[in-house]
Amino acid sequence: MSIIIKTPEEIEKMRVACRLGAEVLDYITPFVKPGVTTGELDRLCHEYMVNVQQTVPAPLNYAPPGYPPYPKSICTSVNHQICHGVPGDKALKKGDIVNLDITVIKDGFHGDTSRMFIVGDASILAKRLCQVTYECMWLGIAEVRPGARLGDIGHVIQKHAEGNGFSVVREFCGHGIGLKFHEEPQVLHYGKAGTGPELKPGMIFTIEPMINAGKAAISELPDGWTIVTKDRSLSAQWEHTVLVTGTGVEVLTLSAGSPPPPELVAARFA
Repeated sequence: MSIIIKTPEEIEKMRVACRLGAEVLDYITPFVKPGVTTGELDRLCHEYMVNVQQTVPAPLNYAPPGYPPYPKSICTSVNHQICHGVPGDKALKKGDIVNLDITVIKDGFHGDTSRMFIVGDASILAKRLCQVTYECMWLGIAEVRPGARLGDIGHVIQKHAEGNGFSVVREFCGHGIGLKFHEEPQVLHYGKAGTGPELKPGMIFTIEPMINAGKAAISELPDGWTIVTKDRSLSAQWEHTVLVTGTGVEVLTLSAGSPPPPELVAARFA
């Protein structure tokens, strides 16, 4: 399958969908505190998407080949859960870290983004892992420009993660996105600079590194969705959807409540 170059009209619809996805995260932020269940966070997000935004929660009943239909509207991955954590009766407690992964559909187009949340206060390791993972995402974003290669993104993410003593999950990666939830290309979060497809204006894809405090090995829980670290070490993930422009990159999943770029790349995005 080839990489879809979006038309100006499609890009404008993606801007809307992606902004709405980010605004769900803005909305839910005050509710992420000790005692709330991941199921309650899912319910609140679902009602906000459907009733306030008039968007469709993309994960709900999503069933790629080999997977059971996903039963909820968001993904909530807590502590050693890497991705695709299924919301339920688990109450968050002080010191937890949790990734909330949101994808909405508006006018047929998908807006995909995720953020890490620290519940109350957390260990120095947990905070450092969340920060380094955030830096990894933004370092990857900073590589996006016409003429660059997909491998440039993975290379800089892997170098920063491993340079800080962490590991990069290999089995899951970023992806093209548009009318479909997952399109070409696959955006690996590791690799060699100067390799892979050339980036061209009009490409839209996610950058969503999953970084583990321990080893990179993963396991899948019996629910068929939730992915965890095999050694039960903490894991963190951040995600933005980006557009390759004529001169560089536009981050589509920014909103009023989005955290600012880290100091490592702040000058580039000032």
